[in-house]
Amino acid sequence: MIKRGIAHVGVFFLYLLSLLPLPLLFFFARLLYYLLYYVIGYRKKVVRQNLTCSFPEKSPSEIRVIEKKFFLYLAELIFEIIKMTSISKAETLKRVKFTGLEQLEKHFKAGESVLACTGHYGNWELGTLALGLNISAKTMVIFKPISNKVFGKWFDYARTKYGNIFIAMRQTLRGLAAYKNEPTLLCFASDQSPTREETKYFVDFLNQPTAALLGVEKIAKSTKRPIYYFKVKVIKKGYYHIDVLPMCLEPELMQDFEITDLHFKFLEDIIKEQPQYWLWSHKRWKFKPE
Repeated sequence: MIKRGIAHVGVFFLYLLSLLPLPLLFFFARLLYYLLYYVIGYRKKVVRQNLTCSFPEKSPSEIRVIEKKFFLYLAELIFEIIKMTSISKAETLKRVKFTGLEQLEKHFKAGESVLACTGHYGNWELGTLALGLNISAKTMVIFKPISNKVFGKWFDYARTKYGNIFIAMRQTLRGLAAYKNEPTLLCFASDQSPTREETKYFVDFLNQPTAALLGVEKIAKSTKRPIYYFKVKVIKKGYYHIDVLPMCLEPELMQDFEITDLHFKFLEDIIKEQPQYWLWSHKRWKFKPE
């Protein structure tokens, strides 16, 4: 009961914080960066190991530069996500622009549903919020629920306040069935880590074998839905541009694991362009092939 009360106070504080303009929140982000990196050292070893293994050609000093840029962006990302609680439609649309959405609309007008694939790169949360405001079909997002119910409810509100539908990962098939009679865009952040029991395939990603979830591939091949990759580019602080790229328009013709290899290759190329915007603090390589 006490923990629940503290959580409610925390959520109320986050809402009040979200009312501040983003430029002021970015000032707080700079302070948080110093705290995370220099004082707490939050997952610094994890980040450095991930970067070192992913970029063996880079020197320790080059790795350190990327590492610092990542922690600064992580702090900014935290405050951008907090801002989502109260961000207006107009500001959302101003901060996230898209190219290529007309490709999706052709499918929707034909009554067809589409799969969207991306990674934990840039502000994927704000991008998803903006996406729902830019297309005619329902935007459905597969996600892993937060264990804390109070914070989970707060986060779900921020994500869904403009009509997006979030479906827990284990309820994906049920969600598909519920909207089978209308065109939808089903979105996956496909670089999430499977459990050891869920792991059926390892992909070569960032110079190391990486356990891959096969949900995108399985659903695409069974439903014959085309897949588009959403390439996020950070334009400047708080502003993003997303290119909608055709990745696999006839998934039923692809060989096993070919789609999985493909979307990891898309993400790898994006990360190599600007590595600081991927979520390096995630323990992505917890286990290797036996």
